[in-house]
Amino acid sequence: MYSFMGGGLFCAWVGTILLVVATATDHWMQYRLSGAFAHQGLWRYCLGSKCYLQTESIAYWNATRAFMILSSLCATSGIIMGIMAFAQQPAFTRFSRPFSAGIVFFASTFFVLLALAIYTGVTVSFLGRRFGDWRFSWSYILGWVALLMTFFAGIFYMCAYRMNECRRLSTPR
Repeated sequence: MYSFMGGGLFCAWVGTILLVVATATDHWMQYRLSGAFAHQGLWRYCLGSKCYLQTESIAYWNATRAFMILSSLCATSGIIMGIMAFAQQPAFTRFSRPFSAGIVFFASTFFVLLALAIYTGVTVSFLGRRFGDWRFSWSYILGWVALLMTFFAGIFYMCAYRMNECRRLSTPR
């Protein structure tokens, strides 16, 4: 059980760090504008070496930002639950910490999936036509890697829960 929780905690730390880095950085998309290279993130866009805040309140950016922040918050709370899962106390027999941590990581995975799906759909259909020479960049890719890491953290914690339940049910009362 503890090896699954250790694997889940490792995936959780890596996934949460990647979520925060992906959300905060400005390299979700790179493109060429008037012969100069430019890149943009969720909060700023940069033309050459000069960066500007994205002051427009466009729905897909706001939705992507909100879902990335929700995903980061879920992953952070999942880490806290995962750490607490190592200190199982008999007073909490109805509240399984590994199960709760797994559910929170699946919620984090769902939120980051929504954020990336919204961003991908709008970028490919709208911004991809506007900028001829463009590509997704490393911040965007970190978001997809974070999705995998939070998903596997949820899987590890669910496996830890199942092992604990099987062990608890097989012991005579």
